[in-house]
Amino acid sequence: MSFSEAEVQSARGAWEKMYVDAEDNGTAVLVRMFTEHPDTKSYFTHFKGMDSAEEMKQSDHVRGHGKRVFTAINDMVQHLDNTEAFLGILNPLGQKHATQLKIDPKNFRIICDIILQLMEEKFGGDCKASFEKVTNEICTHLTNIYKEAGW
Repeated sequence: MSFSEAEVQSARGAWEKMYVDAEDNGTAVLVRMFTEHPDTKSYFTHFKGMDSAEEMKQSDHVRGHGKRVFTAINDMVQHLDNTEAFLGILNPLGQKHATQLKIDPKNFRIICDIILQLMEEKFGGDCKASFEKVTNEICTHLTNIYKEAGW
């Protein structure tokens, strides 16, 4: 993993814009994922019965998970200049999703793409471009973790 100092600062600046409203933005990402990719709801027992986007937006479970996703990404973003620390956050997360939760790894690319879409909608293409390398690193490392876990 190799980010220049300028890339680190640019990615952190882009992410700060999203993270300042972590719960609402995290919720928006999950609601979009669940409505555009309904099969992704099957991994969440609390979310299965929710059919409308409005119901999902109001759900404490969806809001809480959206915030957890954003908090995990925020922790990784704080360590873009320290590969060991970055992977120290990402590896256990990937292991848990691969071995315990059995989440299909394609869902990470889906959620990262939705985060980038929301960034672009809210803050423009430059913001999205500043963060694409981060999502690519996250997805690449998660793919490797899944391969090591036998997926």
